[in-house]
Amino acid sequence: MNVAAQIKEYIASQPELKSSDMQTLHSMILQIKPESKLWFLDGKNSENKIVSNPNIGYGLHNIKYADGTTKAFYKIGLSANTSGISVYILGISDKKYLPKTYGELIGKASVTGYCIKFKTLKDINIDVLKAALLFGFDQEQKP
Repeated sequence: MNVAAQIKEYIASQPELKSSDMQTLHSMILQIKPESKLWFLDGKNSENKIVSNPNIGYGLHNIKYADGTTKAFYKIGLSANTSGISVYILGISDKKYLPKTYGELIGKASVTGYCIKFKTLKDINIDVLKAALLFGFDQEQKP
């Protein structure tokens, strides 16, 4: 199954409201950055054990580990969780930027250094989320 089909199946597998919100977010992210590389991580490790929630990824970000090795990964991530939806914005060096810039404006959401978590789209200001996503995509990778 290709990545687009995996994403479609994952979104469809969610409860109705969450599925609808995730489809809206997926479409919005593709409108913001239509040429983004798409990723789908099923949440399983190499032994086929579940280690995280499945994630949809957009764009390309190179993670650099302490030992100097690197790994290609996505810049923006989207995932269903038990209480709602998480949007991950990776590659921001200032871990206080997201909460300081968007935390009080976004509505009923938890905002950390790389994650915006909310129950439903109706709980947040979608324009503020778009601004955060644009910021995330525009972050240049620093060596």
